[in-house]
Amino acid sequence: MDENGVKEIWRSADAVCLDVDSTVCQDEGIDVFASFCGLGKEVKDWTNRAMGGSVSFQESLKARLGILNPTAQKMKSFIETHKPQLTPGVETLVKILKSRNCQVYLVSGGMQEIIEPVAKILDIPVENIFANKLKYFFNGDFAGFDESCPTSRSGGKPRVMSILKERHNYKNLVMIGDGVTDLEASPPADAFIGFGGNVVRNPVKENAKWFVTSFQQLIDELNN
Repeated sequence: MDENGVKEIWRSADAVCLDVDSTVCQDEGIDVFASFCGLGKEVKDWTNRAMGGSVSFQESLKARLGILNPTAQKMKSFIETHKPQLTPGVETLVKILKSRNCQVYLVSGGMQEIIEPVAKILDIPVENIFANKLKYFFNGDFAGFDESCPTSRSGGKPRVMSILKERHNYKNLVMIGDGVTDLEASPPADAFIGFGGNVVRNPVKENAKWFVTSFQQLIDELNN
């Protein structure tokens, strides 16, 4: 499939899965949370290794959460004080997709708690979020993460695509994102669109059949 083939699927998409960090949002949620905790640099190094594909996603996630040791109270304070920094154009795009009866999902290796406020702004139901869930002990201390979530490991996003296609019988399912984990989601996704509006990752730019640097390009294609 070439760029025109991807554009054709995009124009007739019945479901769109959006990555969140550095795609829907301008930043990486876990990195911003790490800065909030005073551990920005240590965590960002692991994020870059995971996004560049040099370590497995699960290894990176385990390492970052081990550094952060996020308590329930710390997470609550962060969410109350941090407003999601949405990428320009994403709210308009989601509204257009929904007006076309296209289902929109947020599929992320990030934290469910950080993504729910993003979904709320975009009017995306909580059940359309596929992300990682933290576990806490009764006193609020960090107890690890739910390793049964597909997005907690490498190959998780393709698994989510398969689940959605099996569950809803989508014919034109599109994945949009900036990372290698997003690129790997197609197949099973019928098409992948690389997004470089916040950060350009060379493996994604080189291997995506269609690579965009703004949500406006996606909107323009729908309006053609």
